[in-house]
Amino acid sequence: MSSRAAQRSSPVTAVLGPTNTGKTHYAVERMLGHAGGMIGLPLRLLAREIYDRVRLRAGDHAVALVTGEEKIIPAKPRYWVCTVEAMPPDIDVPFLAIDEVQLANDLERGHIFTDRILHRRGFEETLLLGAGTMRGILERMLPRTTFVSRPRLSKLSYAGQRKLTRLPPRSAIVAFTAEMVYTVAELIRRQQGGAAVVMGALSPRTRNAQVALYQSGEVDYIVATDAIGMGLNMDVDHVAFASTRKFDGFQFRHLTPAEIGQVAGRAGRYMNDGTFGVSGEAEPFEQDVIDRLENHNFDSVRVLQWRNRELDFRSLDVLRKSLGILPKQDGLTRAQNASDVDALESLCRDDSLRNLIVSAKDVERAWEACQIPDYRNISPAEHAHLVGRVIHFLHTGKGFIPEDWFAQQLSYCENLEGGIDTLSTRISHVRTWTFIANRADWLEAPFYWQARAKEIEDRLSDVLHERLTNRFIDRKTSVLIRRLAKKEGLMSSVEEDGVIAVEGEAIGRITGLSFVPDP
Repeated sequence: MSSRAAQRSSPVTAVLGPTNTGKTHYAVERMLGHAGGMIGLPLRLLAREIYDRVRLRAGDHAVALVTGEEKIIPAKPRYWVCTVEAMPPDIDVPFLAIDEVQLANDLERGHIFTDRILHRRGFEETLLLGAGTMRGILERMLPRTTFVSRPRLSKLSYAGQRKLTRLPPRSAIVAFTAEMVYTVAELIRRQQGGAAVVMGALSPRTRNAQVALYQSGEVDYIVATDAIGMGLNMDVDHVAFASTRKFDGFQFRHLTPAEIGQVAGRAGRYMNDGTFGVSGEAEPFEQDVIDRLENHNFDSVRVLQWRNRELDFRSLDVLRKSLGILPKQDGLTRAQNASDVDALESLCRDDSLRNLIVSAKDVERAWEACQIPDYRNISPAEHAHLVGRVIHFLHTGKGFIPEDWFAQQLSYCENLEGGIDTLSTRISHVRTWTFIANRADWLEAPFYWQARAKEIEDRLSDVLHERLTNRFIDRKTSVLIRRLAKKEGLMSSVEEDGVIAVEGEAIGRITGLSFVPDP
């Protein structure tokens, strides 16, 4: 039996359940029990976390990390940890898992998850991990699937509405815009000594450093976007929603109960019960919503986003037509145009670029360029312009992006000055150049530029962590509040120069017979 045939006949198991039921951990353990495997994860942050966990068990030489912006591939890896988008299509493995399969219903990324659910298999075992809302549609799409339910081991309870300043320690406060995250974190700093900050736009390095502040107990609060709902495991006792409205890429809307449950479920760990509630601008939940959240009872997913995978590269117009094909299977709907299709449409309107694209190979390469993610998020026109520049480079001269041009783009990101938003913007730009550098045939020296982009991102990440910490954590107040809460004695000292320190933090000085507090 061929490898592909074996994949089609291999057993598929769907492991479904609420947040915090150990589904991803279970998949990692199953993968390590095989001679090789691959796991597709929804976030770059989570992929890095799982990669670090697997290489501690299997060794650096045995594990590859593949995301759009980072590729660490040893000579002969046995295990592949990837984002779902970056799962290599031409590698057969005994075990394959796809995490958070309910994202197949997402308007922007859903068609990618649907494609992996329908077509990717391990030749010995395949696991689909996600919410119980996927059971009905998976039964229809994959009728021979075995289902395993993962019940939550701890209780999740509604704690009502509380002021931000009255939230209990070990709370995660969830907001949906950077502005609101900053506002909440600033308030927590003034009242409670500080908070760690986690947003999806942060690099893994910055995010890990911020989470470490919370996990170590240096701060008792973390303010986050809904990125916290996707597998970022922390010791959270209470989740407070500062808002229940978000922008989903198309419009501002209220969260669905299932989306609220994905985030609220981060409260409580293993056998420890957790609570959730609202704070800030959020209105209290209706009793029906509370009941559904506490009992993990949500509406089933009825339709999956889909895009034709059998693309025809004979010409740009034929490619556009193949992208517009409608699904023939019930339960699937053609996905709305994403940034890659928008970039292709812009390309088709540019005669100077169209004239460069002659062969099927040219069309395929141009389509690959259209799939550069819009991390910069300036405007669709600006993103299409960038894609057009890359296509022009790839189809003229030596067929590579000129290194002097690429170096100049990176140099714009090297400035370490500026505030949190400025540094975050530079990191988003670096992510774009990192993605481009990770294409093996777009630059003449890709490994050099990958390392160069990584170096710049790491430096920006360290400075951003420092800025976040300085702005949102008052170490003196944090230490005092933490000690007082534990009813512990405070160690104080007076230095020879008159500086008074409590628990090692300077709080002021003696000048003459007066105490002058630090500002």
